[in-house]
Parts: sequence; C-alpha cells; structure tokens
Amino acid sequence: MPTSTLPTPPLAEIYDIAVIGGGINGVGIAADAAGRGLSVFLCEKDDLTSHTSSASSKLIHGGLRYLEHYEFRLVREALAEREVLLAKAPHIVKPMRFVLPHRPHLRPAWMIRAGLFLYDNLGKREKLPGSRSLKFGADSALKSEISKGFEYSDCWVDDARLVVLNAMAAREKGAHVHTQTRCVSARRSKGLWHLHLERADGSLFSIRAKALVNAAGPWVAKFIRDDLKMESPYGIRLIQGSHIIVPKLYEGEHAHILQNEDQRIVFTIPYLNSFTLIGTTDREYTGDPAKVAITDGETDYLLNVVNAHFKKQIGREDILHSYSGVRPLCNDESDNPSAVTRDYTLALSGGADEAPLLSVFGGKLTTYRKLAESAMAQLMPFFTQMRPSWTATATLPGGEDMTTPQALSARIRDKFDWVPSEIARRWATTYGSRTWRMLEGVDTLADMGEHIGGGLYTREVDYLCSEEWATTAHDILWRRSKLGLFTTAAEQEKLAAYLSKVEHNRSKIEAA
Repeated sequence: MPTSTLPTPPLAEIYDIAVIGGGINGVGIAADAAGRGLSVFLCEKDDLTSHTSSASSKLIHGGLRYLEHYEFRLVREALAEREVLLAKAPHIVKPMRFVLPHRPHLRPAWMIRAGLFLYDNLGKREKLPGSRSLKFGADSALKSEISKGFEYSDCWVDDARLVVLNAMAAREKGAHVHTQTRCVSARRSKGLWHLHLERADGSLFSIRAKALVNAAGPWVAKFIRDDLKMESPYGIRLIQGSHIIVPKLYEGEHAHILQNEDQRIVFTIPYLNSFTLIGTTDREYTGDPAKVAITDGETDYLLNVVNAHFKKQIGREDILHSYSGVRPLCNDESDNPSAVTRDYTLALSGGADEAPLLSVFGGKLTTYRKLAESAMAQLMPFFTQMRPSWTATATLPGGEDMTTPQALSARIRDKFDWVPSEIARRWATTYGSRTWRMLEGVDTLADMGEHIGGGLYTREVDYLCSEEWATTAHDILWRRSKLGLFTTAAEQEKLAAYLSKVEHNRSKIEAA
C-alpha cells in the first residue's frame, strides 16, 4: 500500500524512542532506554532474533584473532563483557575452555603466546582462568602429528535466548515490543518522527517518537535509503557466516579453535550434549539477507578444516543441520572479508530543530550491552531526564535468584520428581528461575498438557507464546529452544497444528 494512503491518527501515541529491529542491538538499546525511564517502542518485521543474531557461533568472546588486526579497543571491551554477561545471565552463559592446536607453519609459537598474554591481561578477568600450554598424548582426538597446543578461556551463550531475554527485560521496564510488525515509512515533522507501521495481518497503525533508532542489522542502510528516503552515512558489507552441526566429534566440554591455511579460524564447539557445532565461514554476500543459506563451497571448507585436524573424519552424510546468517559490518574498504572490522559505528543525524536519527552499523553479540550504553550516551542531550546507566549489574530475566543451572535443575527435580532429569536440565539452562513461572499451578505431569515430542509439552508452548512472542513452530523449535534437533517431522507438524488451533480459538474469542 502506498505510504500516502496510510492513516496518521492525530492522537498517535508519542514515545521517547522508537527502535527498528528486534536483533541483539535493537533489544539491547530498548532495554537500556526503558530502564533509564524513557518510553520505548520497538518493532521487528519478523520474529525476534530471526536473522543475524540467532546465526552466530554462540560465543561471548574477546575475539582472539582480532588482535592480528590491531582491534585492541574492541578486544578489551569484549573481554571485560564476558564477566559481566556471566553474572547477568548465568542460565544461558557459561565458561568454556578453548584448545588451540599449534601448527607452526601457520603461526609461530611466540606469536600465539604473545597474543594469549594480551588476551589474558587486556580486559578484566576474575572468574575465568588464564591461558596455558598443552601437550597432546596418544588419547587425543587430534591427529598424531599435532602434539602441542594452547588453551584459554571464553564463554558460550544461547544467542537467540540472549535476544529474547533482553526483549523481556525491555518489556518489564515498560517498553512496547511488537513483533511481526514492519515500519513501512518514517518522516520528520514538527520535531517528531512519524512512523507508519504494518502488522502481519495487513492492519496499519501509526506512532510518533522524539528519536528514531535504526537497528535493522543487514537492512540498516536499506531502511535509510528506501523507507526514510535519506542517504546512508556508511556503507554495509554483508559477510556470510555458515555453520554445520554433526554428531559429537570428541569427548569433553572444551571447544577447539582450528587454524586454516588461509589464516582464518574455525571453531568446533560442544553443543547440547550430543553434537558438535562447526563454524564459521567468511564470504561476501550480495543477495537478500533473509534468504541466506550455506553453499556447497562453505560445507566443503568446514569439513576440510575439521578433517585436517581430527582423527575422526566426517563427511556430508554426518551433517544433521546447518544454518547461515549475514553479519552487517561497517564497510572499511578491506579486501579480505575476514579482516573487515567487527567493531560498531553509531551514526547520529539531525539538525538543531530536527528529531534525531541514530543508526547502528556493525557490532558483535558480545558487546551489545556496551553498544547500547554508547547509543544512550549519543541520545542523552535530547533526553535530559534520562537516568544513569544500569545494565552492568542487572540480571536478565531468569537470572534472578539462581546460582548455577545445575543447582536449579536439582531444585526442579526436588519439587517435581516426575520431571525427567534431562528436561529439568533443559529448563534450567533455558528459562533459569523463570521456570517457576512456567510451572505455576502445575502439580503433576498431566498438568503439563499434551506431549508434542522431544520433551516439549503444550504447557511450555503456551508459556512461549504468552511470555516470549513465539507464534510459529519454527520460533519455538529453533530459536526459543533447539528442540528442532530432537523432534521428528511428524512431531514438528503436530506443534504447528497445535499453534494453528490456539490461534483459531483466539481469533474466535476476539471476534465474539
């Protein structure tokens, strides 16, 4: 529908800040702003975390290889954030040791030691142990010619849940979060932004805001150009990163960081107790970010790197699942996709009498919170009532009143002895202390409703729909949980049918 025909109600609600984009940067900014006392509106055209933010390597890390590109500020900030996020979200963030096999012809030992020394000391480190040298014996999963290596600390995170929890934090601070809602256009008028929005059902509405934050990720420049009819201050490089998931390659809870002949690195990461996650790739991408998919070349690349290091060889037949995303990096004119900066750039525009526009270019999952603080610092002159920063010490939903996921899992089993230990563990590492909210009024297994499959009951489905914006089977199976790896096609269809029935009943009630 042409924007000229969209209604602009004279009494359209006025927010302090409107945020476009429900990835990690958008929800991080929304949560920070709402917690400072600002009124916040956030819209996402699809599901939360449905693109880049759920397609990462699922690491909270300083970026060891970024040291080779002299990105010391970014690495220092990211290293410090590891400990902050461990405290903020102990249910979805956990420490992990990384083993770096030494291949002398790729990087000399002195260079790796120097890098690890910087890595240990650039950022604040209290909980995570430092690096050390290793010698591999005959029982090593690595090939026999790889006899030495190094080990250091970083953290693992459920990336999609990190986004959802920040959206929940924003909502609990008063923000209005709208998924399946696209910003069709926005324009400045009389010191305000006027936004025209369209829901998935085609219905239209408008809001006004004193400031607009463009956190559209891969679409950041396109939104400025096509929807705002303005010129983007920066270009965006879309870098495709793909991952594969295979049955567990080796025993142990440690990851590997594998060096390749092209000077890139590939991670192998223990995943969901049964699998190994392998990635990522780095290639220029020029297509539609919503349609990115792993290529045959990327698949071969990842298999070849793993097979060059491990005794156990894998092939295409071992791949259980793959996923791809595009990283929207600020264009620094680098010839090598791996060398394009992972740092973020914030662009503020608007004249003295104009409503400000803040656009987010680039960024990293690990530094989303610091990016949000930087965004607030840029907007502070426009909102003198803004309260101070607060997110560094505030737990995310589910992180309250818990010590470790293991202790919480045991408490769940103590209270509900009919819950299988594996389900209790999954709830503890997914919902944290919000598990108790999901189980309010539950006394027996029958109270959990129908079993969909893979340990998923309709009680949990209803919770995800009411509390976490889930609307489709894909939302639930691959973003809110990873049960897509543990359910059959028939079980996934069963979930879709249940959701369709729930939506039909809801529509009937609303129509009555």
